[in-house]
Amino acid sequence: MTQLTDKIEKAEKVIRPFIRETPLEYSYSLSADTGCEVYLKLENFQITGSFKARGSMNKILSLKEDKRKIITASTGNHGLGVANALKATGKEGTIFLPTKASVAKVEAIKQRGISVEFHGESGEVTETYARKFAKETNQIYVSPYNDEDVIAGQGTIGVELYRQLPELDAIFVSIGGGGLIAGIAAYLKSANPNIKIIGCLPANAPVMYECIKAGKVIDVPEQPTLSDGTAGGIDHDTITFELCRDLIDDYILISEDEILAAMRVVLKHHHQVIEGSAGVAVAAVIKLKEKFQGKKVAAVICGSNVSEAVLKKVVCDV
Repeated sequence: MTQLTDKIEKAEKVIRPFIRETPLEYSYSLSADTGCEVYLKLENFQITGSFKARGSMNKILSLKEDKRKIITASTGNHGLGVANALKATGKEGTIFLPTKASVAKVEAIKQRGISVEFHGESGEVTETYARKFAKETNQIYVSPYNDEDVIAGQGTIGVELYRQLPELDAIFVSIGGGGLIAGIAAYLKSANPNIKIIGCLPANAPVMYECIKAGKVIDVPEQPTLSDGTAGGIDHDTITFELCRDLIDDYILISEDEILAAMRVVLKHHHQVIEGSAGVAVAAVIKLKEKFQGKKVAAVICGSNVSEAVLKKVVCDV
């Protein structure tokens, strides 16, 4: 764990010229409604509209002496993060996306001038293909989560959180592949062993939760979810499994109605559009409010890149 913490501290210095330190904003409305002191870590203000800019930048910078091209796969935000890092460093690469990727995210990637190719309908299928393609063509595959440099980059959020609010009692973080929560938890647990790490997942795609219950990485059936950024299976050899198993204190599953309601709360009271995956973390704070009465808690607003269709759904009935 010490090695990962050291990597996170190093990453914080390395990526600082390329990314933003995002605000930690007190939420008057959520605090009043829950009885907790609620803060929002606004990664939707990040350079690409998502926390993924951090891990991608740290990984690409670590490869600056390697002349091979970069290959990655993503449902959107990781691809956008890699595209941003490639543009910033002048490296070349290709982003593979599932055919059902968010239009908003696809357009944002293309605007960086980075090559995009589509393969498969799910993130898992796309990832498998991209990894095989990179190996066969002797290019570098950059995982969205199964990579220590990527995890270290995401962990820089923990560095900022501890600087901004060292007395934080609990942090709520959405889980897909586990890179975000693993990095944040690794740093915050080393800085404050008493902090509670709450893993938040959509009930329609509870992959890491079910894997932890099973004691190993398994294939988990999924249903469509507003939290598209956390959907998809995880690598059977992922290093995030053990990190999540060892560092997360509690898990909570969130329904689609709860995700939508949370997205609307943030839009109404903070005037910000957030992704479904960010809504999962906010909904978890609301759902667990009795457990954290009077405590200082934060939810990571992991991104703001939503499609027009989802945006219309959120705005309707606000």
